[in-house]
Amino acid sequence: MVAPVLTIDGPSGAGKGTVSKAVAKILHWHYLDSGSIYRSLAIAALKAGADLADSSAICQIARSMKLEFDCGEVFTVSLNGRDITAQLATETTGNAASIIAVYPNVRQVLLQKQKSFQELPGLVADGRDMGSVVFPEAKYKVYLTASAEERALRRYKQLIEKGIDANLIQITSEIEERDQRDRQRATAPLMVPEGAYYLDSSHLNIQQVIEEVINLVH
Repeated sequence: MVAPVLTIDGPSGAGKGTVSKAVAKILHWHYLDSGSIYRSLAIAALKAGADLADSSAICQIARSMKLEFDCGEVFTVSLNGRDITAQLATETTGNAASIIAVYPNVRQVLLQKQKSFQELPGLVADGRDMGSVVFPEAKYKVYLTASAEERALRRYKQLIEKGIDANLIQITSEIEERDQRDRQRATAPLMVPEGAYYLDSSHLNIQQVIEEVINLVH
């Protein structure tokens, strides 16, 4: 029996991560956070002391790395049995990830790595090209979005709650620019996957969105 896949695609700030983790937990399915894949590989490459300009060496590391995502009380990412969650958001990791993400051979290896997460009882895959590129044959597909203004407002509130100064107009502008870049990029552009359920969360709270997605699967 082939494990069913639920893909949740959409632009940055639409709530894909929060919704995907909650749905995976409710369904007791495996979870794939595609956004962490390149950063995890960057951490593995830096730890191995690899030359980031050597794509063959990076591919070798990508093939052998073992990644696990745990949607327990606290979300954790483990690389070869070691918790790397705290390292994922660092500047060093981000810079290294952006260097290795441009290599076509590395992208190909990581594509296969992502496909390997499809195991019973099922998989919730969260990203920007899950339903269009990685799992085009997925049984369930959701395109989760919200207006740029709403996504900016959510981001603004998050930053203010953390005590970080933020400018709502600037955040809105940055989100619109990022959307534009993501839609126009040559490799795996942001798009609504064929057959996806289009879910606009602009006027829904997180619980309502989770219920909509669960209902779709049921």
